[in-house]
Formats: sequence, structure tokens, C-alpha cells
Amino acid sequence: MSGARDEGAVRFRVEDGVAHLTFDRPAARNAMTWTMYQQLGEAVGRIDADSSIRLAVLRGAGGQAFVAGTDIAQFTEFASGEDGVAYERRIDTYVEALERLRVPTVCVVEGFAIGGGLAIANACDLRVATPGARFGVPIARTLGNCLSPANLRRLSATLGVSMVRRMLLLAEMPTAETLAPLGYLAAIVPPESLDAELGKLTGKLLGHAPVTMAVTREMLRRLAHDPQEQAEDLIRQCYGSDDFRLGVRAFLDKAAPAWTGR
Repeated sequence: MSGARDEGAVRFRVEDGVAHLTFDRPAARNAMTWTMYQQLGEAVGRIDADSSIRLAVLRGAGGQAFVAGTDIAQFTEFASGEDGVAYERRIDTYVEALERLRVPTVCVVEGFAIGGGLAIANACDLRVATPGARFGVPIARTLGNCLSPANLRRLSATLGVSMVRRMLLLAEMPTAETLAPLGYLAAIVPPESLDAELGKLTGKLLGHAPVTMAVTREMLRRLAHDPQEQAEDLIRQCYGSDDFRLGVRAFLDKAAPAWTGR
């Protein structure tokens, strides 16, 4: 319909055990609408419910941005500080669901990962970027809002408190090349080689023990909240799995393990 608002979409497809989530609103650099956040939550739920899915890849449409934050037009509806609390709580729900996802996640950043886009990228396990891609939350010079404690904790855990202070207080948007030495990126790849590099990375992850990766990811998530976490339930889950016994037998037989995820 002419003049209708472009709500965008989070496209979802599964191919060879890999769920592909594409943030599709390229005319607005894939800035997130409420509809897109809701669809992200639905996609995470679909992945968790489908045991055939072993990996998730998140990417922005158009090649110019991953996600350039939340659509600013939506903030005009805010009338009080309580609207901000509700908004941050809502975003935390979606980002935490992504962080808790049972399968490894890979984020592909072309162009920009800003604001909410950085929160989404940061919640993923691994990030691949194109040269010059920029990451940041320049709200101190743009919107004048703030991040939730949960999102600040996640950023501090991956980037370090000093870098987060620079990014937030100075409104800096460091490049992929700046963040690479911090271990923040799995690779920086030219656009023409991106699909090939992504294929190598996903192939490697699909060849690794699903239970080991799931347990490790959950342990790291818990440790970010409580450094004294013991996680005996996770240790028990891993050592009690069929895959552990299969892996030991395969190692002794000098054979490649055929992981089951059980």
C-alpha cells in the first residue's frame, strides 16, 4: 500500500542443519522495528524446538549493514522514563533468548552493527566482519538514551570495560581492524570471500561435538553472572552423554567421531 510503513522482516530458513536469520530492511540499514524484534524471538524459539538444527547464522540484508540499531521513529511514542524501562526490558528479553540459544551462533557484520545491532551481534558466539565494518553505540552524541545493565555486562565481558567506556562516553565506533586484536572477531574477510569463509567456519562448527559446545557456551554464560559458578549439572550432562562415550571410543580407534548431539 502506498505510503505504508516498512516494518521489515527477519527472514528464516534452514539448510543442511544451519538456520539462517536475515534482517531484511536494507532501505533503513536493517534498523529493527518492533515487528522484527518479535520475529527474532520467534526464530530463536523455532531453532530451540528443532533438534535437527545444529547452528545459526545471523546476517543483514543488502550488504551495507548488519543492523543499524532500533528504528528511531519508534522512540517518538515514548512519554516517560517508564517507557524506557519497558523498552530495555523488552530488548533484554530478545537478546538474552539469543544468548541462551542451544546451538552456536555466528554473526556476519557488513558495514555497521550499531546500538541494538551491536547488542545482537555481541550476544552471538562468533563474529565475522568485512574490512572497515564499524561497531558502536554512539548514543551520547545522538539519542541521549542509555543501555541496560545486562547489555553493558555483555559488552564488558566481550570487549573489556575500558573499550566499552570509550565506545559509550566518547561515542566512538571502532572498526573491525581495531577490535580484531581483542579477539572480538573470528575473521575479517573481503565481501567477495565472505561466503566461502562462512562456509569454512560453519563446516568446522558442524563437525564438532554439539554437547561439548552447548555445555561450554552455557558455562561461559553463567560465569559472566557468577564467577564462582560450579555448574556440576553441566559437567554431569557432558560426561554422561552418548557423545562422550562415542568420542572416547573413536579416539582410541583413531577414527573420526560421528557426533549425535545426545
